[in-house]
Amino acid sequence: MKKMLSYSVVLFVLTVILLLIIPLPAALVDVAIIINMSLSMMILVTTMTIREPLEFSIFPSLLLITTLFRLGINVSTTRNILTNSGSSGQVIKAFGDFVLQGNVVVGLIIYMIIVLMQFIVITKGAERVSEVAARFTLDAMPGKQMAIDADLNSGLINEQQAKIRREKIQREADFYGSMDGATKIVKGDSVMSLITTAINLIGGSIIGIVQGGGTIGDVLNTYSIATVGDGLVGQIPSLLISTATGMIVTRAVSEGSLNEDVSKQFMGQPTAIMISGIVIAVLAVIPGMPVIQLLIISVGLIGGGYYLSRRLKAEPGLALAGAFGAPAEPGMAPEAAQEEAQEEASRPVSEEEYFKDVNNVYTLLSVEAIEMEFGYSLIPLVDESVGGRLINRIIIFRRQYAQDMGFVIPSIRLRDSSGLNTNQYCIKIKGEEVAKGEILVDYYLALEPENPEKEIDGIETIEPAYGIPSRWIRPENRELAEIYGYTVIDPLSVLVTHLSEVVRQHAHELITRQEVIHLVDNIKKTSPELVEEAFPNVISYSMFQKILTSLLKEGVPIKDLETIIETIIETISDTGLPVKDVDGMIENIRAALKRTITRMYCEDGSMKVITMDAELERTMVGCLSKGERGYYLALSPDVLQSLINQVTVQLKKFNGLSQNPVILTSQVMRVHFYRLIDQFYPNVRVLSFNEISNNVQIQSIGSLTLDNTGRKGA
Repeated sequence: MKKMLSYSVVLFVLTVILLLIIPLPAALVDVAIIINMSLSMMILVTTMTIREPLEFSIFPSLLLITTLFRLGINVSTTRNILTNSGSSGQVIKAFGDFVLQGNVVVGLIIYMIIVLMQFIVITKGAERVSEVAARFTLDAMPGKQMAIDADLNSGLINEQQAKIRREKIQREADFYGSMDGATKIVKGDSVMSLITTAINLIGGSIIGIVQGGGTIGDVLNTYSIATVGDGLVGQIPSLLISTATGMIVTRAVSEGSLNEDVSKQFMGQPTAIMISGIVIAVLAVIPGMPVIQLLIISVGLIGGGYYLSRRLKAEPGLALAGAFGAPAEPGMAPEAAQEEAQEEASRPVSEEEYFKDVNNVYTLLSVEAIEMEFGYSLIPLVDESVGGRLINRIIIFRRQYAQDMGFVIPSIRLRDSSGLNTNQYCIKIKGEEVAKGEILVDYYLALEPENPEKEIDGIETIEPAYGIPSRWIRPENRELAEIYGYTVIDPLSVLVTHLSEVVRQHAHELITRQEVIHLVDNIKKTSPELVEEAFPNVISYSMFQKILTSLLKEGVPIKDLETIIETIIETISDTGLPVKDVDGMIENIRAALKRTITRMYCEDGSMKVITMDAELERTMVGCLSKGERGYYLALSPDVLQSLINQVTVQLKKFNGLSQNPVILTSQVMRVHFYRLIDQFYPNVRVLSFNEISNNVQIQSIGSLTLDNTGRKGA
């Protein structure tokens, strides 16, 4: 039974195709017409009750099937009209009699109005909306991808949620692209209905006069009824499908079903309803107007608006229905902020008196791991007493970063600063400023797409975390900016995203000896024998700190400490590698963590990389020189310049891809090439073949070679 149901659509389409060939009796034609109307009505109601277009993602294919079904019915009805003296079933005759009402001319005019209304207004409009929606959706994809990355970096979502949202964006792009083509089918169906109408009326009249031998009046009456009836039974479902098409492509900014949105948004505007009622009442003074009808509608509008106004005042929450955002979540301030508050509370009124004690001067020498300073206008983002949510967002980011990377970022000290402009903030790592930005609290940041349809009014700026050209726009322009393809971000998310990116870039500077000991003590709870074997007999805490620092600097998670420690023990005990050879141990650890590393840069089982030519790699191996701290890469200026130029060109191929740039080398060359390229491109990841899982398909999109300039320089 299930197998039959799975093939029901295939059987239906094959049956529709047979309608184009096999003549159907009038009774079966009536059944097909009724089924067509029922399907069209079901599709229209479905498009009005869904909350977003992807809930009805089969619509483009369904539109094609229903159009084919309708054309098959048209062929059958036309065949019957032309061969059965204008008779093609009771449904067509009933529609024709009802519309014509005994007057052929008036009936044809009404029918033409219905056809032209659908063709010019609904179908044309739906086609244009689909075309614009498809273009805007495709243009907005890079910005939406960056918004997802921003939420992921700030800890608002996890990897699984980010994957689901990326898939949704891809499905939206595919859906709107399909809808852009599907609307052309609707337009063609409308044109075909006009042609079919002309064939039925003209061809039928000619056949009736020449072959039937009836009078011209009787023939025209018979075939006009059949033509109008046939046209209506085809145009009514077509009109419903065209309306459904317009409905589904205009659901982009809806939050609920159409019924919910209309009810909620109209009920939120009682003043507009009352003003409309007053204007309707004024129309009653115009001579000849239907006073009773106008007054009834006017009283209804004014009374309804007044009732809604009182209801909104009694229940203020209704006025905020559908608004974005959420109330601030309860949370505790960072430990550093609490310590500072206690310190301030314990100080005497006079600071001169306080610092007379030389021991108190030492409190000024401490350096915070991470600090954020704010201008005066940004304090509401931090102050929980006025609804500031920055502290809660930092807590969420800290938790997410610990889950992803296995490292707990230290407390972040938040303070205001008179040395900054009112809208500025700066981020400090160990007392030194590493990043600065500016935020307009009462605005939204709109990230510009590559090719915006129109420019939105706003203050031009640069997004601080990724350097994307952007504009600060007013809240009332938010929906318009999204329609134009901009990605709109609230000020707090801009701030948290910038902070998270800075922390990720400098994480290797934040892992202290004390934190390393804390991490080892934590793994000791589950694997005490492993820790006792490794520390301090095999490796010291200082050497272990160097290894973890190197891994974090290249963005490798240190969450699997058990595997890292086991690999260190095996490397030193089994291979006899010197303890001081940190590079060798790191390469073995990276190979042991290859599943983790592969997951970070692999999409759908494929990894896009830039490879290195074998001749270039041999040349670079020959340029390795040994110094006091181990081997280093000593390339001639010509080879180095040629290599950097090639990397610059090849990295452009990653533009538009969601994957970070990856350069693939051998294990021997990896660390040396990374240190070379890190000076110019710190965000590029250098991997070796040993770090990639066997089940991943490597796709080379570029190659670094030893060109003529390089050979000459070498």
